[in-house]
Amino acid sequence: MALRRIVPVLRSGAPGSTLPFAAPGTREQPVAGPGLVPGRGVAEAARRPLPAVDFGNAQEAYRSRRNWELARSLLVLRLCASRLLLAHHEQLLHLARRLLGQRLFDKLMKMTFYGQFVAGEDQESIRPLIQHNRAFGVGSILDYGVEEDLSSEEAEHKEMESRASVLEREGSGTSKREKQHQAPRASGDGRDSASSGTYFYASEAKCDKHMETFLRCIEASGAASSDGFTAIKLTALGRPQFLVQFSDVLTKWRQFFFQMAAEQGKAGMVAKDMRLEVAALQESMVKMGVASRVEIENLFKAKTLGVSGTLDLLDWSSFSDIRNEFSKHLVVRNVQTGQLEPLLSKFTEEEERQMTRVLQRMDTLAKVDARARGKATEAGVRLMVDAEQTYFQPAISHLTLEMQRKFNVEKPLIFNTYQCYLKDAYDSVTVDLELACREGWCFGAKLVRGAYMVQERARAAEIGYEDPINPTYEATNAMYHRCLNYVLEEVKQSAKAEVMVASHNEDTVRFTLRRMEELGLHPADRKVYFGQLLGMCDQISFPLGQAGFPVYKYVPYGPVMEVLPYLSRRALENSGVMKGAWRERQLLWQELKRRLCTGSLFYRPV
Repeated sequence: MALRRIVPVLRSGAPGSTLPFAAPGTREQPVAGPGLVPGRGVAEAARRPLPAVDFGNAQEAYRSRRNWELARSLLVLRLCASRLLLAHHEQLLHLARRLLGQRLFDKLMKMTFYGQFVAGEDQESIRPLIQHNRAFGVGSILDYGVEEDLSSEEAEHKEMESRASVLEREGSGTSKREKQHQAPRASGDGRDSASSGTYFYASEAKCDKHMETFLRCIEASGAASSDGFTAIKLTALGRPQFLVQFSDVLTKWRQFFFQMAAEQGKAGMVAKDMRLEVAALQESMVKMGVASRVEIENLFKAKTLGVSGTLDLLDWSSFSDIRNEFSKHLVVRNVQTGQLEPLLSKFTEEEERQMTRVLQRMDTLAKVDARARGKATEAGVRLMVDAEQTYFQPAISHLTLEMQRKFNVEKPLIFNTYQCYLKDAYDSVTVDLELACREGWCFGAKLVRGAYMVQERARAAEIGYEDPINPTYEATNAMYHRCLNYVLEEVKQSAKAEVMVASHNEDTVRFTLRRMEELGLHPADRKVYFGQLLGMCDQISFPLGQAGFPVYKYVPYGPVMEVLPYLSRRALENSGVMKGAWRERQLLWQELKRRLCTGSLFYRPV
């Protein structure tokens, strides 16, 4: 198997309106004051002040929206804030369809929920909305929101059938911690949860069909604008259970490093800064019986590690580049038996081919080969790889890093997604950014708070492993700002880093603007992007866009009935955001009343 490099994935009430400009735990170096950046003069920052942005000006925020669109937003956002409605929304939709019939039901959806959150049914129908938003300074991240139409029972049967041989090989002695990297039996691949766009696995041919769907999405994005994004999900491009197994391999190899670090008294350090003393590591591995002393000494040669006498997490991960030579050293201790076992022993030839095919499909989406230029590069479209559940995510991040290494040469073409509600998100961001700096490719990141909190916590409690989610909303906020601050500093120092601040939190957007001001980052540089969902937080998106900041709406599209599962999952994922959208509803009502009082009954955007 072409395991060229196992890259570690280390994910670790409304906030107040006043935020510190640097969150705790940021880089241990003096932070430049407003307009002062190492190597840059005061004059440069003074020449480029950030444009003013007013998030409280309802008239400007909704200048792109007609009266009936404001009324629809008020209605839909209010309904989405109802806990009772969300709890029974599937039954209510089914009842409405039976009573109205398909044609009237489709019209009702287009007038309400579908019309609020979905751009249209196909590539042609979405173009007017994309171009309209573009005229007001807001770009698009296109996502073909159609999911598989298999039932949960069919998905379970297909996935469990394909998983049988794996379970036979693993036996029943799997620890609770290892069970984190097993997809739930209830749905075969995790889709029964409130996840958006987690795909059923039917066959490799179906994965090819999903790839073709993404290609059409890229074409639609390229046809509508010259600087858009397309969202892709790796569970659509390969067998989810393989991603689970691969995540298990990555996690165990990383845990081995942390075990050695703890033995050397380095537990609790930031992962990026952990360095193992090679001499002590060799002694530990000899005592564990990993190999003979001579073999271990040959493993840690100066040509591999340099002459520092230490190695860090990225050095540790690089050993898998040469699997044929050192595969017998890649071992972990079996919790049940206490015996050392080869780390990569679980992979069959078919599973190796599965990873190859996933990479081939990703390669097709982002190809820059001289003979057959890929659709993404050809259309000027960038790819945004969505984050998914923790039992998929290490493999997803690894495969994304492989593609970033290949394609992010001159500029970030592929963006990875980091979920900051995870306890070790900071480690994930900083280690990946360090890898990009060492290897010289461009780092592209989208920072989100996360979408699977309820599912992840329930699963951790059921199986018995540590909850991977930060304990409070405030802790997640602090993690988000810590990660963001680190990346913003790197964006300023390097021409090879870009970040998208994907947040509906106004305080986080203000925090970003303040740090941009302090670091001398200007929107004209197009290095810091902002992102929100279509149909939500226009009072953030459009003021930013009209002030000249690069801002994007996450734009799903697809036929009404096929997009309903997507809408259901989005509604559940964002129920907390919806309930906190009182400010947005207040501004919508304020603008609608202003228009009615001034006689602007037939307002048209200009």
